[in-house]
Amino acid sequence: MIALSLVGLRLWLNYSTTSPRSISTSTAPSATTSSVPMHVTPSEQSQLKQTIDAILESRVGAIEVAVENLNSGVTSTFGPQNPQDEASVVKVNILAALLAKSPTSNPPLTAPMRELAQEMIVASDNNAATSLWTAAGGSDGIAAVNRRIGLTSTTPSPCVQCSGFPWPGWGLTTTTPLDQLKLLREIFFDGAFMNSVDRAYQLQLMESVLPSERWGVSSGVPSTAAVALKNGWLPLNDADTDWQINSVGWVRGNGRDYLIALFSTGNPSEVYGIQTLDAVSAQIWEHLGS
Repeated sequence: MIALSLVGLRLWLNYSTTSPRSISTSTAPSATTSSVPMHVTPSEQSQLKQTIDAILESRVGAIEVAVENLNSGVTSTFGPQNPQDEASVVKVNILAALLAKSPTSNPPLTAPMRELAQEMIVASDNNAATSLWTAAGGSDGIAAVNRRIGLTSTTPSPCVQCSGFPWPGWGLTTTTPLDQLKLLREIFFDGAFMNSVDRAYQLQLMESVLPSERWGVSSGVPSTAAVALKNGWLPLNDADTDWQINSVGWVRGNGRDYLIALFSTGNPSEVYGIQTLDAVSAQIWEHLGS
């Protein structure tokens, strides 16, 4: 269900999760690509494809989803996988860029920067995000880190104050669900640019978000499973009739273990877009059971 407190919170580009869990230290398996998830029976594969296709066809706007089933190593996609605006999902990228180690090694985050990071992820504070966007080197600095990680379909916004746009411009950074899965793999598993301490730190923040913002990735997931996620919502026009609604994260427990990125644009309202992502996410949780 969607928390009523979400309606009208238009000054935030938001996200959500569940209670903190310990980070896995194992490397995620290599992924292949399939039109539907594996680690389920053929009939369940067909049912999931039919269910997700029906949801996408029944909703207005452009909806794109990518899921990596870590139990099988199979990545599944739904929708065309074209770049969309990130909204507050970009805050995951901002923190990762600050924590990613350069050849000369970045210094650890200062205490004030850690306070800003907590505000940015746990409370989705936009002012904190703007400060850390600048600290990470802005568009050029984040783009440099993304190139090293291999995010080939992510383009940081060139402006923070963009002409004709009242919200923070970093929310106009564009990406694809598949690129977001690649970023999540770098953050949560044994990637080359973040050490285990930094990975655990970012995971803990993404698992500690405000309860009122638990939607999208967490939809349909019981409290016995762990969810690390970040959501974003952003009105793209003055009439509030074109909303960008996104959710990315990692779900594990009850026989499931998967990374997921859900993006949607052209939503006629904030609640409409959240309902769409909730419906898709709940079906993925149900069908990826062992």
